Amino acid sequence: MSLAEATDGIDQIKTASALLQPGRNVWRCEKAARVAVLVDAAAYYGVLRQVLRNAKRSIYIIGWDIDSRTPLVGADGKTGDDLPPRLGPFLSELAARSPDLSIKLLLWDYAPLYSLEREKIPALTLQWSTPPQIELCLDKMLPIGASHHQKIVVVDDAVAFSGGLDLTIRRWDTAEHAPGNLLRVDPAGVMYPPFHDVQMMVDGPAARALGDLVRMRWQRVTQERLAPVDVPVDEVACEPDLWPETLQPHFRNTTIGIARTHPRYGAEVEIREIEHLFLDMIRSARRSIYIENQFLTCNIVAQALVDQLKARPDLEVVIVTPKTYYSWLEQQSMLSGRIRFMRCLRQAGVDHRVRLLYPHICRDGQEADVKVHSKVMIVDDRILRVGSANLCNRSVGLDTECDLAIEASNEQERDGVTLLRNSLLAEHCGATAQEVAEVLAQNQGSLFAVLDAFPNREHRLLPVEDRTMAGLDLIAPINLLADPERPFGAEDYFTSSDSDPPRVSRIARVIKLSTVAIGLLLLVLAWRYTPLAASISPENLTESFARIADSPWALPIVLGVFVAAGLVAFPVTLLIAATAAAFGTWQGLLFATMGALASALITYAIGRRLGAQMLRQVMGPRIHRIACRVKDNGIVAMTMVRLMPTPPFTLVNLVAGAARIRISDYMAGTVLGLAPGIVALSALGGQVFDMLHSPSFVDILIFVATLSGWLGVSVWLQRIISRHRKAEA
Repeated sequence: MSLAEATDGIDQIKTASALLQPGRNVWRCEKAARVAVLVDAAAYYGVLRQVLRNAKRSIYIIGWDIDSRTPLVGADGKTGDDLPPRLGPFLSELAARSPDLSIKLLLWDYAPLYSLEREKIPALTLQWSTPPQIELCLDKMLPIGASHHQKIVVVDDAVAFSGGLDLTIRRWDTAEHAPGNLLRVDPAGVMYPPFHDVQMMVDGPAARALGDLVRMRWQRVTQERLAPVDVPVDEVACEPDLWPETLQPHFRNTTIGIARTHPRYGAEVEIREIEHLFLDMIRSARRSIYIENQFLTCNIVAQALVDQLKARPDLEVVIVTPKTYYSWLEQQSMLSGRIRFMRCLRQAGVDHRVRLLYPHICRDGQEADVKVHSKVMIVDDRILRVGSANLCNRSVGLDTECDLAIEASNEQERDGVTLLRNSLLAEHCGATAQEVAEVLAQNQGSLFAVLDAFPNREHRLLPVEDRTMAGLDLIAPINLLADPERPFGAEDYFTSSDSDPPRVSRIARVIKLSTVAIGLLLLVLAWRYTPLAASISPENLTESFARIADSPWALPIVLGVFVAAGLVAFPVTLLIAATAAAFGTWQGLLFATMGALASALITYAIGRRLGAQMLRQVMGPRIHRIACRVKDNGIVAMTMVRLMPTPPFTLVNLVAGAARIRISDYMAGTVLGLAPGIVALSALGGQVFDMLHSPSFVDILIFVATLSGWLGVSVWLQRIISRHRKAEA
């Protein structure tokens, strides 16, 4: 099912809700026999572990981050079973015990900016070291700057979880948020600050709908269609109930609205259901709005709050958020955005009815601020919303998001909404839900009265005091880059195909994969950390080539050196520079070009021989889509990757061969991509290295202009060739 087909079908879905409207602020409204809200990761991970243990057919996990080292344990830090405590080994053991169980992991192919926060090379840990039923896919089917931010787990299409919690490290914590909790440590044994988040759990048709959402995302990334879980009629009665017996639902037989954000990407339409739901919830508020959110930058939400506060003189707004942000980028974007958000309320004269607070713990002489990562909004006693979307521009227009909402339709559901809000306030104020309810009853439902009633407890909510940032309006460009309202306009240049390379035996794949991976790794380490590193300086290479400069066998020798160097992952850039320095500008240009192309051709042939299935083991199912794209757009693809200095030359060649890029496109793209570097190295020799170490402003301008111009040439050439191929077809 395509995204457009799913969106077009919403008119057929009926709901009795007054607020939740498919086609406007939700994708679908589906029934859930049971709903539970799991507060903090210890509660979520403990329940999730119980559900996963009983999975029979499928487990889908998609997220902004997935880490194999995540401790999947409850509040006591114990597993309660004989399975490994950490996510990766736990899933591996599940797969080993249930050969028919299929496990799909969809992880955002994150930007380098987050590499220090992530598990190194997740494909190595979550795919190579796990049984064949477990497949990891890195999701980069998004516009430039966007992230896949949904956090969803679906088990057998029967139970699903969605909210703000990824299955990753530095998330686990209990509702106590004790400053000295020795269980709250990362894999390095370093204690991290208290962490607060919320996840919603549903079953029934609502869970199946979330399964549909995951399947659409998987197909979009891999072009593989996953079938829904279809239990034979004669087995329905024998199906185990995945809902843990000890977990009491907060709601029964209620309607769940599923809201999404999806950016415009290629032919895919923009979806802003989450934005509409935020605005519609605010506009429906009468007495109170309770918000927990990590970020607060969306101006349209600020204006909606201003309008509703003016329209409802008794309306109170409580916003629980982190005390501050510590990274430079978040300081310049999210903190400055929060200052603007509150300035909007202040300038409208309604800020006295809005309290911006952060949770703080003071216990046994230790103090700590709680990092708020949850995304919760509760309006009066009528509407509950839990999801992945922050109150920032990215979450309403750029990143993929998923929120679940309940609009209370009877007294029992209103009681459930009220209890959850009171429980969240109680956790932050060091009180009980009953104490909060009593204060509300005595003060006409005032949330501010609750905040003032428990001032000196161990847990407390304190005012956020953001200092005005100097030059706040001058850093707006940083906000546009870090927290944009929409994609930057990048298009998907590539086409797709439904074909898939033939499968080979798992043993053969493992042998090929292990040989290539270990060999390349050892070679890279050797050139960097062994005495070989001293032999690859430009000076030594130039001296070696100079000895054969006058030999009639100079060209064959140079070609042989380039080919041999390609086979052992030797840095090709150094060879080009040494060739230019030893043979002079024009002869060096000719020799370096011929040598680089010969090396590229040989290693391409090796990659083609190894086959595309090897790449699937390295990169996951996403390689299927990549292969489909580059087959028809190989010139642009190869030019772009050649222009980037980071990918190893040999690895690029192997991947191109395994992906079966047309040889003509491969060679044309290689020439276009290498030409600027070869020309520069041949003309300037060692001066290029000096420019790279200490570039001037003019050097940077020349570099950018060269990249842009050369990429433009490749796109132009690709279009001409594509039109010619279509005319011949």
